[in-house]
Amino acid sequence: MRFASVITRDGMEHLIPNEEFITSKVVNWSFSDHAVRIKKAVGVDYSTDVPKAMELVVEAAQTVPRVLPSPATKCLLRGFGDNSIDLEVRFWIADPGNGVNNVASEVLVAIWTAFKENGVEFPFPQRDIHFKGGSPIDVRVVKDDAD
Repeated sequence: MRFASVITRDGMEHLIPNEEFITSKVVNWSFSDHAVRIKKAVGVDYSTDVPKAMELVVEAAQTVPRVLPSPATKCLLRGFGDNSIDLEVRFWIADPGNGVNNVASEVLVAIWTAFKENGVEFPFPQRDIHFKGGSPIDVRVVKDDAD
C-alpha cells in the first residue's frame, strides 16, 4: 500500500493513502511517537479572574500523575463565547496506549475540584427577555402548597 505519513504538532500520525490523499485521512492510533498532546476545552463564567483561572487549570492538570512535566502544560484563552470565557488546557502524556480519554477525564476532574475550592464559577446559559409594548406586565409569584 502506498501512502503518505503526516505527524501533527500533537504527536498524532496520519497515514494518508495516495488514492485518498485529497479527500480523507486515516489516524494511526498505534502512536509511533508515544508523546501525545491532549487538548480539552474549559469554560468559565464572565465574572472570573481569568489569569487566576488559567493558573488553576495548569496547576490542576499537573497534579495528575500521567501528565508530563515537559513539555509544560499550557492554558490558553481561546475566545469569548455566548455564555462563557473559553479556555483550553493542553497537556502531554507519554503512554497513550493506557488510554487518552481516561487521563483527560482525570485532568478535568482536577480542574473542577480546583475551581470549586477557589470559587471559580462554571458558566450556564443565560437569556435576556425583552418585552416590547406599551402596557405593563402583571407578574405574580404563586407558592405551590405541595412544596
